[in-house]
Amino acid sequence: MSLCATASREAAEPLAGTAATARTWLLVEQTGPWGAKALTASHLDPALGRALEAAAKGTGVRVALIRRPGRHADRHDATRHRLFLAHTAPGRSWIRTTTVADPQSALGLDFAALGAGEHGDLWEPYTGEPLVLVCTNGKRDRCCALLGRPLAADLAAAGTEVWEVTHIGGHRFAPTLFVLPYGYAYGRTSLSLAADAVAAARSGRIALDHCRGRSTWDRPAQAADLAVRELLGEDRADVLDVVRTDRLLPQPPSPQAPTRPQAPAPSPGSTSPQDQDPKPPHDTTSRDTAPHDTAVTGEEAPAWTVTVAHSDGRAWRVTVEQRADGAPTPASCGAPLDPPARMTVTAVTAVTATEDSTALSG
Repeated sequence: MSLCATASREAAEPLAGTAATARTWLLVEQTGPWGAKALTASHLDPALGRALEAAAKGTGVRVALIRRPGRHADRHDATRHRLFLAHTAPGRSWIRTTTVADPQSALGLDFAALGAGEHGDLWEPYTGEPLVLVCTNGKRDRCCALLGRPLAADLAAAGTEVWEVTHIGGHRFAPTLFVLPYGYAYGRTSLSLAADAVAAARSGRIALDHCRGRSTWDRPAQAADLAVRELLGEDRADVLDVVRTDRLLPQPPSPQAPTRPQAPAPSPGSTSPQDQDPKPPHDTTSRDTAPHDTAVTGEEAPAWTVTVAHSDGRAWRVTVEQRADGAPTPASCGAPLDPPARMTVTAVTAVTATEDSTALSG
């Protein structure tokens, strides 16, 4: 039986920069079995699942179902649902919780405000142990069930505040682990590594071993954050922040290189497409929306410069390239072999004092 997690492990596919992207998580307890798309294929009302997906779209909020580890009989008699909201931005992370009879009430949430980190004193503050989520949805990928469910059961037996979750991305890195409130994800997780990640989160730190990145940011920024942490040996969760992500455009060909045929010059008084939509040297959006799971090769392969700032005033510019030069692996069980779209850090440069104001102004 071919497993995507085995193929990824054997290919030594890098973990950095592979976490799901979400600033805020809405977790809804739903017992019983889950389908591949659990929000609309479980005992949760599928109309509610579709409505929650629509409400969260574009807000930075990700919705997932959770349940306690153990046997999951096909039950319809659950009368109470635990809900969690967790925001993961550095220095502003929080968890709020409530228990409801009908999760339909979640549709009344202000998803835009929650995505921005504003909870408005909603529900009750969660003050317990770090929340640990393990992906176990075998209907989405069998690796999650075969590798994730035993890990979740072992963590529960050890007294960890652990929940099974429908999907946190990266089947091929199973068992996958996600720790709140800081929002760092881990892959190929052993019980001892999970215990280290929980102990670190308990003291406001992260475990760097097998870390995939912080969900707050897009994948280039996740890789940049981890690169700076590795450089400094920095494990304090909230001392680093990504303050700017700039998309680098492909470089023009050198004078010695063959050039592509040029379009005819516009006639006098006409407007070229370039004039209608001028492109700056960098796309200085703070959140890049490129599809980072899809490998792109050649001169179109994307690259970014990411500015990472420390709470002590230091900053670094990190160059990140999306590469597809690793061994082909399946994205999930049964998927075709494709080159992985991996985030590769090619340079980490300290920002000097004279550059500091420019670097931090994004």
